[in-house]
Amino acid sequence: MIDGLLVALGFLSRVPVPASVFARPGAQARSLPWYPLVGLVMGTLLCVLAWVLQDSPPLLAAALLVAAWAWLSGGLHLDGLADSADAWVGGLGDRERTLAIMKDPRSGPAGVVALALVLLLKFAALASLPAPAWLPLLLAPMLARAALTAAFLSTAYVRVQGMGTALAGASRWACGFAVLASIGLALVAGPRAYWALLAVAVLFWLWRRACVRRLGGMTGDTCGALAELVEVTVLVTMAL
Repeated sequence: MIDGLLVALGFLSRVPVPASVFARPGAQARSLPWYPLVGLVMGTLLCVLAWVLQDSPPLLAAALLVAAWAWLSGGLHLDGLADSADAWVGGLGDRERTLAIMKDPRSGPAGVVALALVLLLKFAALASLPAPAWLPLLLAPMLARAALTAAFLSTAYVRVQGMGTALAGASRWACGFAVLASIGLALVAGPRAYWALLAVAVLFWLWRRACVRRLGGMTGDTCGALAELVEVTVLVTMAL
C-alpha cells in the first residue's frame, strides 16, 4: 500500500520519492485511492507558506501562493486544462478531432485564455480571503484530487494507451472510501465548506456529462482540467 502513496506523491506533486516505486507491478493502480491524501499534503504545505506570508501585502502573498501552487503540482493539471480548452473549441463537436487536438503539445488561444483565467481567479480569490486562509488552501487541493479519484471510479477512460490506463485496476472499495472520507472532512469544516462542496458536485456532474457526450468518457487531459476547475471553484465559492 505504501508504494501506492509514494507513486501518487511522485506523480501529482514535486515531493521527491524513490524512482523505483513506479516500476513496481500494480503500484499505479494502488495510487488512485491516495490522491485525496496527496491533495491534503499539498494543501498543508501551502498553509505553511500562507502562515509565513500572513503579514505580507495581500496581493503579493496571493501571487506567491499561486506560483508555489503551480510549482508544487508541476503544472500537470494546468497542462491538461490548456489542452482540453483547445480541444473543446477546435474540436467542433467531433470526437476524433477533439482527441487529436488534445495530443498536440502546442497551446492555442483557447488554452492560453483558460490558463490566464484560472490563475487570475485563484489569485483574486486568495487575495480576497482573510489571511492565512487555512481552510480554502486545505480543501481546494484535496477536493480536486478526490474529484480525480471519483472520475476514474465512475467514468470510462477512453484512451487505449494513455497514462490513465494503469489506474483501471484500482480498488473500487478503496477509491470509494477515499472519496467519501474527503467529503466527510469537507462537511465537518463548517458552513462555508458546504457551499464549496455543493459547487464542486455541480461542476463535477456538468464536466463529466460534457466529457461523456463529446468523448464517451474521460482522458488524462480532461481530468487535469477537472482538477483545476475544482480548485478554482472551491476558492471562489469560499471567497464569495
